[in-house]
Amino acid sequence: MAQHSIPDVQSEQFEAELHGDLIRPGDADYDSSRAVWNGMIDKQPALIARCRGAGDVISAVDFAREHDLLVAVRGGGHNVAGTAVCDDGLVIDLSEMRGVWVDPDAQTAWVQAGATWADVDHETQAFGLATPGGVVSKTGVAGLTLGGGIGHLRCKHGLSCDNLRSVDLVTADGTFVTASEDENPALFWGLRGGGGNFGVVTGFEFDLHPVGPEVATCLVFYSRDRLGECLRAYREYVASAPAEVSILALVGVMPDEELFPADAVDETKIAITGCYGGSAADGERALAPLREIAEPIADFSGPMPYVEYQQLFDADYPDGMRYYWKSLYLDGLSTSAIDRITYWSDVAPSPLSTVDVWQLGGAIAQVGVEESAFAGRHAPFLLGVEANWERPEDDDANLEWVRDCLDDMRQFSEGSVYLNFPGFLEEGEDMMRSTFGPTYERLVSLKNEYDPTNFFSLNQNITPSGRARAGDGSTS
Repeated sequence: MAQHSIPDVQSEQFEAELHGDLIRPGDADYDSSRAVWNGMIDKQPALIARCRGAGDVISAVDFAREHDLLVAVRGGGHNVAGTAVCDDGLVIDLSEMRGVWVDPDAQTAWVQAGATWADVDHETQAFGLATPGGVVSKTGVAGLTLGGGIGHLRCKHGLSCDNLRSVDLVTADGTFVTASEDENPALFWGLRGGGGNFGVVTGFEFDLHPVGPEVATCLVFYSRDRLGECLRAYREYVASAPAEVSILALVGVMPDEELFPADAVDETKIAITGCYGGSAADGERALAPLREIAEPIADFSGPMPYVEYQQLFDADYPDGMRYYWKSLYLDGLSTSAIDRITYWSDVAPSPLSTVDVWQLGGAIAQVGVEESAFAGRHAPFLLGVEANWERPEDDDANLEWVRDCLDDMRQFSEGSVYLNFPGFLEEGEDMMRSTFGPTYERLVSLKNEYDPTNFFSLNQNITPSGRARAGDGSTS
């Protein structure tokens, strides 16, 4: 897209309409405002509109449309693909819209779209309530929910998007709409798993569930030579696990001198972690078999505050490190698949990288495709391949490792992916079609209705049937 030159008088008029701030190149906070979590992303937007409410969002959408600006929407800024910022366009920044209002009697929460899961947990846990979020508390509510939302409560209470009651958003023509089962139900279907394709969400209403304040957790590490045994035991365990259990296995070096004996710090390990979405006493008994597969290197399992468990991985994903992730839904966890997981974890170029296997099923599989657009309900497991590294000179090796691993692991999958674990915006329409299958055309029809010019293109994009708007999928 050609560089835009916006007359000062027009940007000043736009600024006057905003209750929030309009940030330009050269402003003191421009560089900090354009920075996102993934250190690989270095974009130079023409303007950043830091919105304080739906009125600001409407003004920003109208301004971008009138000036034919590429638009990025920033919630938590934690998407690995870096879609929260763009070159030479307008960033609609929701990061100051972080309010969370809880109704403990109705067991619901209304959440502004710039909130993080830490914001939500802080408010809901004051009443012993929670809604399924992610596994890193700094993650934004909006992006995770619109892409589905796989977290620590998934098998008991479903995905983040499964717990939505309503969504407020601004569409490409600047119209404010609400979507729910009773109001704009087709749009509500698409927003639950279809990503940020249909507008700028300004608020969500969630159902809440009694959780905590203390939950039983599992966090046990085994050595590389027990890896196959552990993954087979994990496979057998989750096949008959109680619905309250949601487990994740991570394979990698995970070097941490404070956690492990000196002879294990730089060796490949498998971590098995998860929590029990019921009473802590019942949970300790239910999780015990995962702690007894073999002699562990370390075992940090036990009851802990739910909020603390939600923040357990935060330090492993600091702002500014370099990230490149991909995913596949697995048909199962066969011996051959376990062998290939072992191989790819062994050849990872960064000791900070992991190959992850997420338990699915439970409440996720009990929601029909006619109820939401989310496409991964059929799979028993999700494979996540995470390259996490620090030095720019290691970029090529880490990107190649992820891509080669995914190409190899496709033999154990029908090819669909989880939209919240993308690489960059590189796969395009073929990936979206293979992920959504026959429901893709239903999503295209919604896109045609709510965004026929592809105004919202910086996402895992559903291309409308009419004119396509060029996105920006570069990495630097």
